[in-house]
Amino acid sequence: MSDRNQRIVALVLLAAGAAAALFELWADPVRGWADLLVCAFLFLSLALAGQVFLAIHYASSAGWWTAFRRVPEALMSLVPLAALPMLAVWLGRHSLYSWMRPGALESDPVLKVKSAYLNEPLFLFRMIAFLALWSLFSLLLRRASLAQDQEPGLVQHRRMVRLSAVFLVLFAITFSLASFDWLMSLQPRWTSTMFAIYMFAGLFQAGIAAIALAVARLSRRDLAGSITPGHLHDLGKLLFAFSIFWAYIWVCQYLLIWYGNLTEEIPYFAVRTRGAWLPLFALAPVLRWLVPFVVLLPRWTKRDPRSLAGIAGVVLAGSWLDLYMNVAPAVLPGPRLGPPELLIAAGFAALLWLAATRALASAPLLPRNDPFLGESLRHGA
Repeated sequence: MSDRNQRIVALVLLAAGAAAALFELWADPVRGWADLLVCAFLFLSLALAGQVFLAIHYASSAGWWTAFRRVPEALMSLVPLAALPMLAVWLGRHSLYSWMRPGALESDPVLKVKSAYLNEPLFLFRMIAFLALWSLFSLLLRRASLAQDQEPGLVQHRRMVRLSAVFLVLFAITFSLASFDWLMSLQPRWTSTMFAIYMFAGLFQAGIAAIALAVARLSRRDLAGSITPGHLHDLGKLLFAFSIFWAYIWVCQYLLIWYGNLTEEIPYFAVRTRGAWLPLFALAPVLRWLVPFVVLLPRWTKRDPRSLAGIAGVVLAGSWLDLYMNVAPAVLPGPRLGPPELLIAAGFAALLWLAATRALASAPLLPRNDPFLGESLRHGA
């Protein structure tokens, strides 16, 4: 399929997703806002994962990844755009967050104790502050990267290293709080000491999958000759490793709550492991861990662009399902997976593709004047 036809298909999916979202918000607001929260959070997570991926490699002075640096950078440049649908979720706060409904905090003694943190003004302030902070660092890093293309020397590289180090510290704090606010507070009585690292593991695994999918595609086209089997192999190893890491955190959180058997913790899993929710609950680790673990064990599958891209797509589908299982059981009486959910998810995927391809086209695919470019082009030779 030509690039023009791909763009037309993406625009059609975007329009269909927008129409499905508007219809759901009118016909069933709770279901509609739940679907929007899932997709908006995943869209933002993928953009942030590109930013985290880039910052980690700058802070650690890694050089192997430079040949495809524009891919995580393109994801990172979408943070300001991804912040908008996440901010729009505020409009559906009364449908999603039971503690925001009139009289909820006063009538529940447990929530009343938490009201110093869980209250609408502070929730909105934190949301705006987190999104603004992440967007600011996204713009600063992107500007420094584009300036490096025009300015030989190490000035911009050192600036990106400093920005990355500061961003990583702030991200660890702010993303943890954002996960508590936007997802955990859907069930305000529930607590988990592992929830923040669980959400980070999911974010980074999904981000690696998105990067691997894009790099595998570019390795057969625009970056053929620059992307080596070594690059694909290392991306495959990263995806393999973080699939195991996500599964480890998933199991640890479940087991800690299961054998602790505390009243404030067990309702989360009690709902998700019963009735019609149970098959979906079991399917998420199959897609996010079992399939990538089995398929990526051999060396050749990590070096083959088609195999790597296929597994990356499975992981991304599992990431969406995992987020759906975090959100939907908290606000819906039963699973509501149908055409609206699929169309809304496809619309967000189309928006991500359109914005990312535009970001990739706005700068040279091979970054100029990067001190590690030569090392990266020889990677695995």
